[in-house]
Amino acid sequence: MLMKTGSQSLTEQLSTRFAERIRSRLLAPGARLPSVRQCAQQQGVSVSTVVAAYDQLLAQGLVVAHKNRGFFVRDASFNAALAQAQQAPSAIKKIADSTNPDAPSAWNAATWMSARQAPVDASALIRGMFHRVSNKPQPGMGVFPPEWLDTRFMPAAVRKVTSGSALRDFSLSYGEPMGDSGLRRALSQKLGVLNVHAAPEQIITSVGATHALDIVSRTLLRAGDCVMVEEPGWAVEFARLDALGMRILPVPRRADGPDLEVMARYCEAHAPKLFVSVSVFHNPTGYCLSPGSAHRVLQLANQHNFHIVEDDTYCHLAPEHATRLCALDGLQRTMYVSGFAKILAPGWRVGFMAAPPDLVQRLLDTKLLGTLTTPALLEKALAWCIDQGQLRRHAERIRTRLDAARARSVKLALAHGCTFAAEPAGLFGWVDTGVDTDALAQRMLDEGYLIAPGALFHAVRTPTTLMRINFATTQEAAFWKVFARLRDAML
Repeated sequence: MLMKTGSQSLTEQLSTRFAERIRSRLLAPGARLPSVRQCAQQQGVSVSTVVAAYDQLLAQGLVVAHKNRGFFVRDASFNAALAQAQQAPSAIKKIADSTNPDAPSAWNAATWMSARQAPVDASALIRGMFHRVSNKPQPGMGVFPPEWLDTRFMPAAVRKVTSGSALRDFSLSYGEPMGDSGLRRALSQKLGVLNVHAAPEQIITSVGATHALDIVSRTLLRAGDCVMVEEPGWAVEFARLDALGMRILPVPRRADGPDLEVMARYCEAHAPKLFVSVSVFHNPTGYCLSPGSAHRVLQLANQHNFHIVEDDTYCHLAPEHATRLCALDGLQRTMYVSGFAKILAPGWRVGFMAAPPDLVQRLLDTKLLGTLTTPALLEKALAWCIDQGQLRRHAERIRTRLDAARARSVKLALAHGCTFAAEPAGLFGWVDTGVDTDALAQRMLDEGYLIAPGALFHAVRTPTTLMRINFATTQEAAFWKVFARLRDAML
């Protein structure tokens, strides 16, 4: 809470708090600030203090005021686009309807342009990964706590591959363009266990799984192309494709897979070039693809001539027999993407893709233009971890620990009045809070918690009562007590 001090007034403290969040993007462009009365109540200050603080933010150019609507974080590019849209509402309306076949006919230009701000929030989530709001466990994070990933075998692997003159040799030369050959052989064998059969020559390493997805997009797509993406889905993927100028076609994700009827309509109307899917332990719902849905998706891909990129980031947490599109398709129209940041070492940034033989050289060209190569030292160390069985044993320990954490987290969530919109599975839970989670997120920040509101996981920003929680960081009662107190105050 704000407290009077000799060096800074309550108004200055409140203004500084909001300014820091805006500059660090924890309050994204276009986000609405609490109303004056709400803010006064939340912060325990007078209405006049809030008015003065908001005036300071206005003077600094950090927020804008809209009559009868409130205060919003300034976004100069958005304001220019909105002004342009208001001059040509029919054009924007046409874009909205052509992008979303279910778009309400009553949508106007301002509504559409406002909705288009959703991808901006992804950068706020990413910044939160590097800008810790407190030392408390963070329920909105997408990774395991550092203490879960602290191992002895990783330093040993680095020492092993840098002994003698190896470190000098790695440092003074580029690695293999496709990635370390030993790692690609290990990955080929590992994929075989999942029934995804890829020769080492079909595998290209990358700087994390996100980089692999970006290589695929830059190779197969051009600005203006249509891409189908599951919704709810990974916020960063929406933002990344939007930044590349793609037209995003959101496909509702069901318990057994994507909404096939929506996909079929998109195929007929827009001829999409790519479908991005998380088949196993989908983020944020935890859903897994069924064999029947997988077969139908592949039929659509063959019928309408689009590629599929399957993001299997959470493969280390999933059963080997889980249905994967790449296993059924045999890497003909599909590409497989995964990495090791989630299970092993976020800082190592080692990912990879497995692709059809006729696409490998095109994908490699894109990689070389972007990064020239990837770090051979870390790739060799990772290969050693896989070959020695260290990664497999580590993943087994993580799965056991996660199962226990999930059970505790689910019990606490239910005890504090939440329900689950999807059966709890994997690392994430898709929780219904009963209140607007965008507003709740700002209140939780005041208490030192960064949460992931449901609006982050939609291509078109829509207020929602859902939020994604990380089971590994929500197994303590302290978080849920704060959550319940703030949630109840909003009801």
